[in-house]
Amino acid sequence: MKNLESKVESTTVEVVVKQLGRPINVNSVRQLKIQERLVKEAMGLLKRGRPIVGTSKRQEVLQKRADKVNSGIELKRGRPIDVTSKRQIELTKKAEKTTDIVELIKD
Repeated sequence: MKNLESKVESTTVEVVVKQLGRPINVNSVRQLKIQERLVKEAMGLLKRGRPIVGTSKRQEVLQKRADKVNSGIELKRGRPIDVTSKRQIELTKKAEKTTDIVELIKD
């Protein structure tokens, strides 16, 4: 058997990328606003959304909540349950029955 030597020629291909769309006018009002917004964002001065009013009732509630969390007080979540209501009594009876059945199955 003969050893076949193969020569591989490498070819370089130049890719020319053409700008798509309309040309950008750097001095247009829109482009100036975009640049101004980018500068403010980089400096951390960009304000978005509705401003916060520090003396509002909602901010007071949020502050009290944050204080409770920081002090380690457990927060109550959801609507309070009336244990003496008809529905809660039915649910506790139902839960007791299911636990009794589970205990019988385990034995």
